[in-house]
Amino acid sequence: MLIRRPRRNRRSEAIRELVKETYISIKKFIYPIFLLSQPSQKVEISSMPGIFRLGEELVLKEIEDCLQLGVSSFVIFPVVEEEKKDQLASFSYLEENFYLKTLRKIKEKFPESCIVTDVAMDPYSSDGHDGYLENGKIVNDKTLKILAKMALAQAQAGIDYLGPSDMMDGRVGYLREALDKAGYTEVGIISYTAKYASAFYGPFREALDSAPKQGDKKTYQMDPANSLEAELEAELDILEGADILMVKPALAYLDVIFRLKQKFTLPIAAYNVSGEYSMVKTASKAGFLDEKKAILEVITSIFRAGADIILTYHAKEIASFMRM
Repeated sequence: MLIRRPRRNRRSEAIRELVKETYISIKKFIYPIFLLSQPSQKVEISSMPGIFRLGEELVLKEIEDCLQLGVSSFVIFPVVEEEKKDQLASFSYLEENFYLKTLRKIKEKFPESCIVTDVAMDPYSSDGHDGYLENGKIVNDKTLKILAKMALAQAQAGIDYLGPSDMMDGRVGYLREALDKAGYTEVGIISYTAKYASAFYGPFREALDSAPKQGDKKTYQMDPANSLEAELEAELDILEGADILMVKPALAYLDVIFRLKQKFTLPIAAYNVSGEYSMVKTASKAGFLDEKKAILEVITSIFRAGADIILTYHAKEIASFMRM
């Protein structure tokens, strides 16, 4: 006779909900938004169906709509015109930067929102790299000085978290010290702790027009073959003052999310990146997948692996699903 019958806990929807281990919460999402310099402009990203680059007026409307759905956290990425880019990413910290102006307006209009910024040179760099390029090499410590200027300008705009995505050594500690010296002790740091040199970033680079003009990013982003190295990066980020650790991408690195969650006590964020989003959308459009089921399964898997927070382009539509 069978004494243990696991199927007893699966025999009805009510029972399955009762014993469910992993729940999706829209309060745990950060929704990425791409910001254009022209206030009323709207441009669809061809490789990311349903995602648009938006000017300030439309970004404010988008955030208002999201807040009504229950999504309250956002990461904002600037789409910078080529003529404003230079080797030092100097536009990133200038007062007239449309990105900084819009960040201020968002926090003024929606003080209840949580706003995360992007700290890296690539949106502003004429070279398209996350760090300062000199003689064909990314110079780590020169990059830190530029990132600190960028970070302070963003903190002055009133944001909640900096998101250093550059993967320079020591950048979390350098930015934390710069923030604290300037009096921005309450501004947090969501560190891109384990950011891999992934093939899944292609649509994002189209969205920002930020692909490297030469070479690749393998000297600073992590090798996809490595997971122990993610623990080293996490240990360093914690020592340097990170508030939240992030793994990017998510789906190909669920084991890394699990590893960091098991070892460290800081919240773990995971970035469900553009390529992961586009795969689901493209397969669904072709009729290969049930879109809603696939999206919810993907997101559940990331939470199940141990993520406390998910950055995802699906956030708004998941919030809509949950209202049905």
